Amino acid sequence: MKLNAASNISAIFKSRWKLSLFFIRHLPMAFLSGLKIKAFSEYKAVVTLPFTYLTKNPFRSIYFACQAMAAEFSSAIICLQTIENYETDLSLLVTGLEATFTKKATQKISFTCEKPQEQDELLEQCISSEQAQEITYTSIGRNESGEKVAEFLITWSFKPRT
Repeated sequence: MKLNAASNISAIFKSRWKLSLFFIRHLPMAFLSGLKIKAFSEYKAVVTLPFTYLTKNPFRSIYFACQAMAAEFSSAIICLQTIENYETDLSLLVTGLEATFTKKATQKISFTCEKPQEQDELLEQCISSEQAQEITYTSIGRNESGEKVAEFLITWSFKPRT
């Protein structure tokens, strides 16, 4: 399975076995950690991360790097689905990451990311100017009780491939 402009990313995300193959090939730690896509659209993505032996730290909570992986993936889903709608081949790169942790993550966490309002305008500008553009997505992690556990700001750079 090759990930490129011709890939139908929505079909991959909708199929449990295709998503497993995608994870094994492109994101093996996501596969091993038990990362799951709970819901997604071009406008919103929800990714869950379980509290398991592979995601825990010595302080009996989910390791921050695992949380960052889930938060980043929730924003990546929106990015990948959005660029799938453009005929221009765009490359993606995470250029920044900020995190705030507000509660100990001791159970399954759901990371929700919503599409920034300025995303479409930014992508149009990126394509017309043929210059890289950056945009920041917010992914909020909540535990099973709905309490906010973490907030991640993930900055993505979009650039037309030449």
